[in-house]
Amino acid sequence: MATTASRVEARARSAGRSRWVERAGRIGLGAKGVSYALIGVLALQVAIGHRGRTSDRQGVLRQLSTESWGPYALGALAIGFAGYALWRFVDATLDRQGEGADAGGLAKRAKAFGVGVIYVGSAAAAVSLMLSDKAAGGNEKQETARVLDWPAGRWLVLAVAAGFVGAGLYNLYRGVARRFRERLERGRMHGQVERWTIASGVTGHLARGVVFGLVGVFLGKAAIEYDPDEAIGIDGALAKLVHQPAGPFLLGAVAAGLVAYALYCLVEARYRRI
Repeated sequence: MATTASRVEARARSAGRSRWVERAGRIGLGAKGVSYALIGVLALQVAIGHRGRTSDRQGVLRQLSTESWGPYALGALAIGFAGYALWRFVDATLDRQGEGADAGGLAKRAKAFGVGVIYVGSAAAAVSLMLSDKAAGGNEKQETARVLDWPAGRWLVLAVAAGFVGAGLYNLYRGVARRFRERLERGRMHGQVERWTIASGVTGHLARGVVFGLVGVFLGKAAIEYDPDEAIGIDGALAKLVHQPAGPFLLGAVAAGLVAYALYCLVEARYRRI
């Protein structure tokens, strides 16, 4: 029995380290980059005075569904998001990255699983829009209102808010310390490619840190004040920036940072250790 279990485990780990999982991850990183590029470009248009509104990934998908070529783009993104989710699930369950089974390793693997769940949702939203041409999912205010009505709902929202703030701080740290370089096969990069990758990685992680931090702060405010109208997503965080002093400049800087992060993701798709 033990031998059979060992064989099953060995086969599972072998499948987890296959080239197909690596390819799924690289395709997924490309889709992630495209989605951030679209979010950043839409926000830049608002910052420089063009008509339009800021958007998050769900909003970008809904906007794509209105274009004549939208179903093809949505289908491609759905495949990419599903590939990204598959890679993260394999990473979490079979420890493809070799994080280990200690507390730190399990935390990283749990994070990978959570990211996989998010990207399953993004893939499902893309497929839903591709097939039905209808908006998928609710908005942050509706979802927060439902959760606040649950037993201990306020504490759940606060926990999610703390997670966003933590993710924002972590992105700021990774950007300032350039810790993201550890993921890259830098020996394969030419000098110019590496320089531009580091620059886009620093800028992109800082921008993500600002956006995630704002989402967390306003989610926390919604929980403390028991007011779901305070809840915002990425689109809401970007919209908040434009109403601050020098708002268009702030929004433009963060939007440019998100575009830089998109470029970093595309480089990651080629050079990341997967």
